[in-house]
Amino acid sequence: MSITASPPAVRSIYLPRSPCGTPRVRMTVRSNAVTVVPILTKLQKDCATPLPVLRHVADAMAADMRAGLAVDGGSDLKMILSYVDSLPTGNEKGLFYALDLGGTNFRVLRVQLGGKDERVVATEFEQMSIPQELMFGTSEELFDFIASGLAKFAQEEGGKFHLPHGRKREIGFTFSFPVKQTSIDSGILMKWTKGFAVSGTAGRDVVACLNEAMERLGLDMRVSALVNDTVGTLAGARYWDDDVMVAVILGTGTNACYVERTDAIPKLQGQNSTSGRTIINTEWGAFSNGLPLTEFDRDMDAKSVNPGEQIFEKTISGMYLGEIVRRVLLKMAEAGALFGESVPENLCTPFVLRTPDISAMQQDTSQDLEAVESILYNVAGVKSNLSMRKIIMDVCDTIVKRGGRLAGAGIVGILQKMEEDSKGLIFGKRTVVAMDGGLYEHYPQYRRYLQDAVTELLGWEISKNVVIEHSKDGSGIGAALLAATNSQYEHDF
Repeated sequence: MSITASPPAVRSIYLPRSPCGTPRVRMTVRSNAVTVVPILTKLQKDCATPLPVLRHVADAMAADMRAGLAVDGGSDLKMILSYVDSLPTGNEKGLFYALDLGGTNFRVLRVQLGGKDERVVATEFEQMSIPQELMFGTSEELFDFIASGLAKFAQEEGGKFHLPHGRKREIGFTFSFPVKQTSIDSGILMKWTKGFAVSGTAGRDVVACLNEAMERLGLDMRVSALVNDTVGTLAGARYWDDDVMVAVILGTGTNACYVERTDAIPKLQGQNSTSGRTIINTEWGAFSNGLPLTEFDRDMDAKSVNPGEQIFEKTISGMYLGEIVRRVLLKMAEAGALFGESVPENLCTPFVLRTPDISAMQQDTSQDLEAVESILYNVAGVKSNLSMRKIIMDVCDTIVKRGGRLAGAGIVGILQKMEEDSKGLIFGKRTVVAMDGGLYEHYPQYRRYLQDAVTELLGWEISKNVVIEHSKDGSGIGAALLAATNSQYEHDF
């Protein structure tokens, strides 16, 4: 973006303290556009993702995957075994439930499966927000809240949903935080991410936590599959399409999983699955190798609940993109007088600007950017003119472009690793990457930047075979399908 202006008249003013609590001397100028240009230019340079940067990220992702498969703790990527060795076939029948705890919302779902002929007969779901205080509360409080939501939902069962006589209701539990899986229906929480800091759960089996909460309520249900949301998404998409090999979540947080050959997992040490394949949960949010970071990323990371961790997630996922933009705008307000002589107080509040806000601003095609004006005013208490709004759009685009392109490079890294082990089995045929999550679903610019990066890295011919497909709410249905696949009851095929 180039702005030309004659040298402005300058006066120096002393502001004893900004609304954010930092004393400062600031130079203000008549044309605020001029003073923020160096900040914007540096941001664009620091966030740049030319092809060599993308290539480095993809190669580093593939190398970190191999190191994580070789030995536990071998890289930033945990490369967790999912114990999902058999994927849904379409033959599954019966009533199954799913619970999905993956971020700021919690979902309960039921699905009636009718086998090959009828497939999914009916589904119902309900979504509840997790109260902020429970994200920082105790394990019992969180799991009691989940169990009570499930109990209420189960009471409303009827219509097309039938549980065969003498059976216990079975649940696929989608738990989208780093868990060291110990079997298909148990796993130890390694740590909370996505802004959660619940006490008393780390180091415990999360299925046991849920079972205890259900017992406290007298709820007679059984978890028959514990899955990560990416694993659930892969299973749900694979039910309809045999070419699905990778699943990626891009929402509040982010993760990816893929189908791996068991003979390519040194740390398995001789354990074999019946199919010779299993799903690996990469936990790619922890990746950090060669990412283009800015002062705003470093500052946000330092002040986060998990400093130094989840760097890829903090660069590409929905929880953080709006916050990075807010930090840039705050610096532009303080050092560059973006909003005149005062710094809007609301802009000092961490996470006041959310990713849906910056997405809505980027969808504004009006001549005067009226939606941008109203979002800035309603969310941050900011009054803006057109030149300010154009700068803010440039900031949003810079952060989102970097996020989408890095996510695309991560996907190529996974595909590269699979192709190196099985020449032609990935790039030589149609390969589907199932995508879920609100960020991917609702942010068209992000989607476009992600696809552009995949095409640039793979070239036009190969990228034609790589189908990136939206799999809406796949993880919920997928978890219910995996509960069916791992049911304690014989299927009546």
